[in-house]
Amino acid sequence: MKFGLSVFVSAETNNPQERAITPAELGAAAEERGFDSVFVAEHTHIPALDISLPGGEPMPRYFSHMLDPFVTLTSMAAATSRLLLGTGVILLSTRDPIITAKEAASLDLLSGGRLVFGVGTGWITEEIANHGVDPARRFSVLRERLTAITRIWEQDAAEFHGEHVDFGPVLSWPKPVQRPRPPVLLGGWSPKMPQRVLDLADGWMMPPLFDIDRVEKEVAGIRKLAAEQGKPQPRLSFFVGGDPAELERAAALEPERVLFFADPWTKDETLAKLDEWAAAMAAYGG
Repeated sequence: MKFGLSVFVSAETNNPQERAITPAELGAAAEERGFDSVFVAEHTHIPALDISLPGGEPMPRYFSHMLDPFVTLTSMAAATSRLLLGTGVILLSTRDPIITAKEAASLDLLSGGRLVFGVGTGWITEEIANHGVDPARRFSVLRERLTAITRIWEQDAAEFHGEHVDFGPVLSWPKPVQRPRPPVLLGGWSPKMPQRVLDLADGWMMPPLFDIDRVEKEVAGIRKLAAEQGKPQPRLSFFVGGDPAELERAAALEPERVLFFADPWTKDETLAKLDEWAAAMAAYGG
């Protein structure tokens, strides 16, 4: 079991008077403490409407102040040598596939093959609609865009003709260092998600449920489905706190990694939290 971080990266904390830790500082600190990966989230913007988090809490300020994920991860790449660099997740329902293929492949090349490509549709329907996408069709859009991106990475002259994505033969380099593509993790939750993961991705990045009972149920379900269909068992990542009993239950599920969740904090606050989590994983054996 590997230990990683899932972070919202902003230039400031939720208090606009405080400067958040920089991506380079965060990446270097994570690698120094033995974390295997950092995954960064994405929102291009937050519509200026009364939108709450799924649990009803107010929308944090940093949701509208996030740095671009590929710029953020490139900064981390320059400050590290081993740390895996994950998009966790980028919202393919809001992204041009040709540009995204170029950005992701460039990062994989410049980092020496350290990209983990986490993708999702997003849950803020107004954000998705502002990109000209019908929120009700957002997974259909993601499916075509991910397929098109993979085709660009794998083929010299790639083309794609679908309902949402349509282009003739294109020449686009660089190709990713990792062949045929970087690991793809599908994020999100719906009753259809296990099948979607098995059809499209290498693994499942479960949403931050912080509910190990539900995680155990979902893990059992997708593994049973994969076995029934004769498909490879998916790579699994999910979120945990630092409680030793929770980590023990997580380890029993044999995921690829577990993720600690970090808000944009000051440098001192972030380093203190990383030390706390590093102690938890060291005590467990990470």
